Amino acid sequence: MPIPFPGLSGLYGLARPLLFSMDAEAAHELTLDNLARTQHTPLACLYAAARVDDPVTLAGLHFPNRVGLAAGLDKNARCIDAFCAMGFGFVEVGTVTPRAQPGNPRPRMFRLPAADALINRLGFNNEGLDAFVANVQRARFRQQAQARGRAPMLLGLNIGKNADTPIERAVDDYRLGLRGVYPHADYVTINISSPNTANLRSLQSDAALDALLGALKEEHARLAQSQERHVPMFLKIAPDLDATQVDVIAATLRRQGLDGVIATNTTLARDAVAGLPHAQEAGGLSGAPVREGSNRVIAQLRTALGPDFPIIGVGGILSAADALAKREAGADVVQVYTGLIYRGPALVTQAARALAYGR
Repeated sequence: MPIPFPGLSGLYGLARPLLFSMDAEAAHELTLDNLARTQHTPLACLYAAARVDDPVTLAGLHFPNRVGLAAGLDKNARCIDAFCAMGFGFVEVGTVTPRAQPGNPRPRMFRLPAADALINRLGFNNEGLDAFVANVQRARFRQQAQARGRAPMLLGLNIGKNADTPIERAVDDYRLGLRGVYPHADYVTINISSPNTANLRSLQSDAALDALLGALKEEHARLAQSQERHVPMFLKIAPDLDATQVDVIAATLRRQGLDGVIATNTTLARDAVAGLPHAQEAGGLSGAPVREGSNRVIAQLRTALGPDFPIIGVGGILSAADALAKREAGADVVQVYTGLIYRGPALVTQAARALAYGR
């Protein structure tokens, strides 16, 4: 039985000081370990909440509500059912690479509490495609929804390239990833916007993006035919783009027939956190400081892509008002990550209620 919303908020309020007293990555790992251990036990009631029903159809998918979990928090897809229990309408896990890799040297994750922000340079640390798919297959959320006669939460699987794969051969990794996750995904996200894999963001440029997406659309067509179902394919982009670059990406999305876009990933800008401890650490900055840049890119995409192209908005959502601002900028649905760390699972219900009822 889900605990009431105020209780959920209060429980996280008790846990947060302990978590924030730890190294940021150690706290992250401890949280995921505990979610993985408890997600199929009665202890899941400690973070469970009734899902807000606010269905919307995008890219042929039926989202139970408009609030999702962004990729990066659960890279190995270990805690899908735990996040489902928090009331998300959709959960995106990964980024997964074809082969396991350790990521960048530690320390590589830093909190900036005065700015409600994080900096990470994790570098796609993950256990590889085979382990990832095995974890996805163990998730029970679809069967549980069917047993209750409810629409299931949607699952997005986010793919990237290995750090030691030359950038000119990046398409090979993305093909492998697409083949591996396609049978298990409600949608697949192509992540070319992490700042923590060398040269990855160069794939957002005009010719490189066109070539990558063209090759992946060919692979996608083969998979759709062999699997006898269409799995939408989205592209995740960075906030550090000017208006011309956004227009080029929008035109490429249209030309290549992608199903949607996720805006945005973390930022390299440091203006909003200048002078704070850890502000000069290398990596991507997330949380409140990325909000305005994300909303700017979303608004530019909406103008360029028109009213019907699916846009998932992510970056700087720490309140119901922030979720509403994403919709006002042009996003159809939203995702949270850093806000979940600073505000706890209660944020999911707060944002979903705001988007459902306009408050």
